[in-house]
Amino acid sequence: MGISLDPTSKPSHFESLKISKKIIDVRLNLLNLKQLKKKISNFKPDFVFHLAAQSIVSKSYKEPLLTWHTNLIGTLNVLEALKSLNKFCVGVIITSDKCYKNFEISKGYKETDILGGDDPYSASKGAAEIAINSYIKSFLYNNKKFRIASARAGNVIGGGDWNSSRIIPDCIRAAIKNDTVKIRNLNATRPWQHVIELIYGYLLLAKKLKNNSNIHGESFNFGPRENLNYSVLDVLKEIKKNWKNFKWKKIKFKKNKLKEAKLLSLNCKKVNKILKWKLSMNFSQTIKTTIEWYKNYYNKKENAFLITSKQIKEYQKKIEKF
Repeated sequence: MGISLDPTSKPSHFESLKISKKIIDVRLNLLNLKQLKKKISNFKPDFVFHLAAQSIVSKSYKEPLLTWHTNLIGTLNVLEALKSLNKFCVGVIITSDKCYKNFEISKGYKETDILGGDDPYSASKGAAEIAINSYIKSFLYNNKKFRIASARAGNVIGGGDWNSSRIIPDCIRAAIKNDTVKIRNLNATRPWQHVIELIYGYLLLAKKLKNNSNIHGESFNFGPRENLNYSVLDVLKEIKKNWKNFKWKKIKFKKNKLKEAKLLSLNCKKVNKILKWKLSMNFSQTIKTTIEWYKNYYNKKENAFLITSKQIKEYQKKIEKF
C-alpha cells in the first residue's frame, strides 16, 4: 500500500510506471491523522517506509508553514499511527542530510552531530529528527511491537524525476528543448547518489531492524565516502559526456536570494559497518545511469516500466558481485 498526495509533476514516474495498478493506491494527506491511522490499522503493515515530504528548498521559502506541517507534523502523525498498531512493525523514517547544522566544513557530519538548518526545509528536517528521537524514547523504546530507525540521505538522483528546482530534471528539460540550463552555483558540493542505491540501503536497514533490536532508535547516514563528494560543475560535465547537445551557463545571484548550502558531506562509517552498505556505482556511473534512463525514455520512446525494471535488474547483478 502506498499513501500519498497526487503526483506533483507532469510527466510523473509513478503514473508512467502504472504503479497504482500494482498496489493499493491511497490518496491521503498525512496531516489527516484520523484517516491515516485508519488506513494503516486496517492494512496491518509489517514494514513502513516514510518518505513523504515537502522536499524542495526553494519552495520552503515560499511556503514555510506547509513545509513545517508536512515534514514535522506529518512525521509525528506517521509515528502516532504506528503506535496505534496492534502488531509487530518495522518503521524506517527517511529525513535528509540537510537535518544537520551546516558549518560549511569539509568534514562529514556524523549521526551524533548537531541538528539544525537555516532554511525552512532543513530546519523542518532537523526538527523531525528531534521529534522522532523524542517519540521513540517516550513511547516506543521499550515497546516490543516496534522497531524504528531514521535514515539521512544525501542528494538523490535517478531517471524518472521531473520535479522542478532540481538539477537533473532542469538539465534534462533544457537538453530536450535544445535550451541552455541556468546554474546559480557551480561550486556547491553534494553527496550525489543514485536512487536505486538508496532504496537498497533502506531495505537493508529494514531487514536489519527486524532481526536486531540493538539498532532500534538509531539514525543512519547514507552517502558516498567523504572524499567522493562532487560539485555541480562536475555533474554538468558528466551530463555533457552522455548528452552531447547539453549546454549550461552560470547566472549571478540576485540580492536577497535564498540561502543555499555550498558544502555538505556525510560520514557514513556507521552504515558501512552495521549494514555493510556502500555505494556500488562511482560518480560517473551514477550520472551515466541517470542520463541513460532519460535518453531511452525520450529518444527510443521505451516504456518507462521496462527501462526502470532493466536498471533495477542490472543493479541487482552489480551488487551480487560487489
